[in-house]
Amino acid sequence: MSKHFFGDTTVLLGRSLRHISRSPDTIVTTAIMPIAMMLMFVYVFGGAIRTGSDSYVNYMLPGILLITVASGIAYTAYRLFMDMKGGIFERFQSMPTARSAVLWAHVLTSLVANLVSLAVVMLVALLMGFRSSAGLSAWLSVAGILVLFTLALTWIAVIPGLSAKTMEGASAFSYPLIFLPFLSSAFVPTDTMPTVVRVFAENQPVTSIVNAVRALFAEQPVGNDIWIALAWCVGILVVAYVFAMNTYRRKIS
Repeated sequence: MSKHFFGDTTVLLGRSLRHISRSPDTIVTTAIMPIAMMLMFVYVFGGAIRTGSDSYVNYMLPGILLITVASGIAYTAYRLFMDMKGGIFERFQSMPTARSAVLWAHVLTSLVANLVSLAVVMLVALLMGFRSSAGLSAWLSVAGILVLFTLALTWIAVIPGLSAKTMEGASAFSYPLIFLPFLSSAFVPTDTMPTVVRVFAENQPVTSIVNAVRALFAEQPVGNDIWIALAWCVGILVVAYVFAMNTYRRKIS
């Protein structure tokens, strides 16, 4: 790692954040769809869904938070794609900067932007009646899981951002990720699903993450869900990072 890595990454992160601050509509757009889903599910479908929870907004909020992240990373792929097409990467490579600093700047920008979007969604959920008696440690655990999940999906987003041929292709990969929470315990208990769907739902990463976050918010025992959730997040993060860095090296070589 270059001795200039941290300084270069900080400078390039500032550049990316300035771009975000000049177009805050990207953060607003990222939050609008999850908020619209939350309003629809709570006020339209919530009365017909039996979850065993007193408050449906409390039940489905973890899934909405994951959808928020999945929506936000599409912009990461888009920004990477535009920088690749604009020749920014080649320009920085011709300067005495750390080779991976520009990539890490995009990743950290994604993390900051998604955390802001998550805060907006949480604020709306509070206005809709979400309440949690969780202590500081539980909230920090939730924040840690969401940060890991965001980083994992962001490194997935890096791959199409670097390799896509069109702008639409760079961001379209996020659609399956947005859909995945609907095949989990995010909105309904898995025991109400048909057998094949239930087996898939109970063994995919979103369900364990949702269950862990929901239990932490409710101050209930998390059991093995938190360890399974962390294993999924870390595993996806490591694999996505390796593939993303390989893609990046091929692109700049």
